[in-house]
Amino acid sequence: MADSEHVRCRTVNRRTWTLLFSVVLVAVFGLLGTFARVPYVALGPGPTYDTLGDNEGTPVVRIDGERTYPTGGHLNMTTVSVTDQLSLFGALGLWASGRYALAPRELYFPPNKTEQQIEQENTKAFNDSQTSAEAAALRYLGYPMKVVVQEVVTGSPADGVVEPGDRLLEVNGQPVRDPESVSKAVARTKPGEEISIRLQRGEERPSEVQVELADHPRQPGRGFIGVAPAERPDVDFDIEISLADVGGPSAGLMFALAIVDKLTPGEINGGHFVAGTGEIDAAGNVGPIGGINFKMVQAREAGAELFLVPEKNCAEAKAQAPEGLELVKVATLDDAVKNLEKYRSGLEPDHC
Repeated sequence: MADSEHVRCRTVNRRTWTLLFSVVLVAVFGLLGTFARVPYVALGPGPTYDTLGDNEGTPVVRIDGERTYPTGGHLNMTTVSVTDQLSLFGALGLWASGRYALAPRELYFPPNKTEQQIEQENTKAFNDSQTSAEAAALRYLGYPMKVVVQEVVTGSPADGVVEPGDRLLEVNGQPVRDPESVSKAVARTKPGEEISIRLQRGEERPSEVQVELADHPRQPGRGFIGVAPAERPDVDFDIEISLADVGGPSAGLMFALAIVDKLTPGEINGGHFVAGTGEIDAAGNVGPIGGINFKMVQAREAGAELFLVPEKNCAEAKAQAPEGLELVKVATLDDAVKNLEKYRSGLEPDHC
């Protein structure tokens, strides 16, 4: 009897320890799954904003000093949300929902950059997209343009002589009519040569400065000034785009369309709910973007009937388009305006 009781005690103890060990494992796994961070971010549908409307009581696009016209319908820009600091369970939950995709965190938060640096880069990209949208829209509408210094390379011949915002009139005796004129003016120069730059700073009278060219960092043996020229509207009215907490360059197309709509009679969208995306340059060229599937989902859920897709995103967009959302391909701002004209006239636009 004593041996039998001893065996039963050992069996009970083994079961107890097994059960206790299992409970501890579950608890540890639960804690890790709840609190441990995984090296991934979740990408999903982000907010969408009507560029013809207001955001927190302020017009998204405001034009002061020039006649504007009533608008209707929607021209919505779209975004992608990036959810960081995910737990294991949180990441699995978002992925299982079908609305989110997981991506390595280092793609969006490079380990060699601080979060502040990343935020600054995103803000700069967004601000640059606004500037390009203004230039593209006003160029399309036939307003005069000018070439200004967008950036000055630190330590270059232009550093301390030329300032961002200066208007470039002549370089090396050649008139500056577009940004390409600057490169052409120094195409046959050599390092060490001295050239003149005629410029205008603000409302001051035009002046002339001399710079000694350096060696081009990417084309040895060629003269280098150290300025990045850009085209800007030469107008006496102001355009202000107000949209906080949004980064990146992909709203450029929709900003440009909103400016065109406000400066021309009639409703560019025919009163319909139009959404879209696309990076734009000052010449009006529309470039591809990322996360278009998430942007289309949010646009459709917000009520969009038609979505403007950068031409190079068309294959991806067609494969993942939500039901009921008409996809129209655009390669330029001119394409977008003409396709919207077709749409409001009842004609078939250029589909993806």
